[in-house]
Amino acid sequence: MSATFEKVALAEAAVFAEAITPHLASLIDPHDPNDPIARQFLYSAAEQTILPDELGDPIGDQPHSPVKGVVHREPDRVLLKPLQLCAAYCRFCFRREQIGPDQGLLSDAELDAALAYIRDTPAIWEVILTGGDPLVLSPRRLKHIVEALSDIAHVGVIRFHTRQPVSNPEAVTPALIEALRSRKAVWGAIHCNHVREVTPATRAALARLVDAGIPLVSQSVLLKGVNDTAEALDALFRLFVELRIKPYYLHHGDLARGTSHFRTTIMEGQALMRTLRTQLSGLALPLYMLDIPGGAGKVPVGPQYLQDGTVEDPRGGRHPYSTS
Repeated sequence: MSATFEKVALAEAAVFAEAITPHLASLIDPHDPNDPIARQFLYSAAEQTILPDELGDPIGDQPHSPVKGVVHREPDRVLLKPLQLCAAYCRFCFRREQIGPDQGLLSDAELDAALAYIRDTPAIWEVILTGGDPLVLSPRRLKHIVEALSDIAHVGVIRFHTRQPVSNPEAVTPALIEALRSRKAVWGAIHCNHVREVTPATRAALARLVDAGIPLVSQSVLLKGVNDTAEALDALFRLFVELRIKPYYLHHGDLARGTSHFRTTIMEGQALMRTLRTQLSGLALPLYMLDIPGGAGKVPVGPQYLQDGTVEDPRGGRHPYSTS
């Protein structure tokens, strides 16, 4: 395996964490200049282009962090970030300036303070474990967090966001899955952007989670040169449903610094969603979402079908329909 796949040692990229797992590296076709795995995980000189509207904290985590490791933007839910590490680092990540091997884990005292904030805020109903990737944690530490959250009466749902079944499927062990067991509802959100990422090992890891009774949804990012065609998205969303994963969100690319080469326009994304509406059942369609810069929250920005007293059908025909 080329050392390039293990570590991209270019000084221009040093500001952003770099890592790719051997599993992902093995999927790269070195003869394909447009390989979708390489494009997502290997450094590109295009990252040196930083536009004026791009931000170091594009979704506004920092202004909404009452204690270290917690982001509280919405009244009834919080992000809990017990670590800022991933097995592999996406080149388009909106937290690319906050994560990496130098960031590490919350200390025991910091984790206790984060849990105390959740415990002392009765409005919090859902806790979303993210980071970094919470499934990078050891089963012991993950179990400690899940049990602590399960003991908080007003917490009804624990959700984890992860790429581990895709990046490092062998890490999704029975011990890790056992650590996720709770008296509360536990949901998983799987980040995957292209069907090439779903290997037999990934299928097996996802099946272990679903078979353990953990419902899964998907989160994908619309990425130029990776999945910005109706064919690529159709194949991805159908595969999710076949794997018992509900397509949940297709994110418009965030304004992270050095990522303009990944972003489509919203109009291009809307056109793709309009096409997919003619091809896929509602079960296979995610919401197309924009995370408003600065921490104002997520909103759906999909195509509109109802306007001026008419409604458009999926094939483009228009029909009168009163909105009163």
